[in-house]
Amino acid sequence: MATRTLSAAAATVDGTGSGTLHANSPDSKKIVGVFYKANQYASLNPEFVGCAEAALGIRDWLESKGHQYIVTDDKEGPNCELEKHIHDMHVLITTPFHPVYVTAEKIKKAKNLQLLLTAGVGSDHVDLKAAADAGITVVEISGSNAVSVAEDELMRILILVRNFLPGYRQVIDGDWNVAGIAHRAYDLEGKTVGIIGAGRIGKLLLQRLKPFNCNLLYHDRLTISPELEKETGAKFEEDLDVILPKCDVVVINTPLTEKTRGMFDKERIGKLKKGVLIVNNARAAIMDTQAVVDACSSGHIAGYSGDVWNPQPAPRDHPWRYMPNHAMTPHVSGTTINSQLRYADGVKDTLDKYFKGEEFPAQNYIVKEGKLASQYQ
Repeated sequence: MATRTLSAAAATVDGTGSGTLHANSPDSKKIVGVFYKANQYASLNPEFVGCAEAALGIRDWLESKGHQYIVTDDKEGPNCELEKHIHDMHVLITTPFHPVYVTAEKIKKAKNLQLLLTAGVGSDHVDLKAAADAGITVVEISGSNAVSVAEDELMRILILVRNFLPGYRQVIDGDWNVAGIAHRAYDLEGKTVGIIGAGRIGKLLLQRLKPFNCNLLYHDRLTISPELEKETGAKFEEDLDVILPKCDVVVINTPLTEKTRGMFDKERIGKLKKGVLIVNNARAAIMDTQAVVDACSSGHIAGYSGDVWNPQPAPRDHPWRYMPNHAMTPHVSGTTINSQLRYADGVKDTLDKYFKGEEFPAQNYIVKEGKLASQYQ
């Protein structure tokens, strides 16, 4: 398997001695970015760089270097804008919030593709084996969303524990029924919260939960540092099926891999404490979609909240839109303005290294020289 070379460092001179690349020069690269469209919201905040209109704020920089930058939100179907550029693009930038599902079929068409770049974290929208087999490098901006997602998860825990949404709906509907909220509103203090996946986001969430005086448990392939365990009071549990029945709240933070796909099926959900609350900002496919619907309908899951769906965008008839006791949103937790600025900077830095033929930060590689990062193996 031949790795497609990433070096774009050699510049051709434009005839004036300036060293500027032209869009049709041998070293000019075609970069395609696919982002969600902001429409009327695009002009409301100059820092709103994650939308298609702002295009991560890197257009002028790229074009000044002689590269071609195609930006679109149109990614579905055989006649979409993306399809027009697959055959000759060198770099594809996509996001978890408006993902391009980079299938083996798309990879086969993309003869010039060298770099798949996720503006954010989570590259499960890419067929990673097909990318590895084709010698394509897959990179993301590790850590860019960690604070944003951890804060969002804490918010969702509180929304579920305090039974917030029925009260909000009452106000919107002109109603007033305290009992309809209070009969299942609790304090977070004293509850057992289990963090499934204690990577960057999980660690930050443990730190943010500490002041609430919860009983904190976590499950992962590896333990966190003794110092962080002492700081947070979190206790490690190696066996997933042992930790789950102990938890009043379960927060899922694992990446989507072949091992975690469908991990929470009907059988495993049945092992959860009756009345459990679940927060999942990781990936929807970790859950069995219908099993979640059934458990929410029966009351076995008392509340389910998250911002990830399968597929995305979620179709109008997605059953999670209509199941009881949910607090779902579109995929937004990792695309706050602060997070956008972080991953926009990361994308620019990654492209700069790509043009110079330099290595990327080790933690950002998902596929390198035909090998998958350990978390995806």
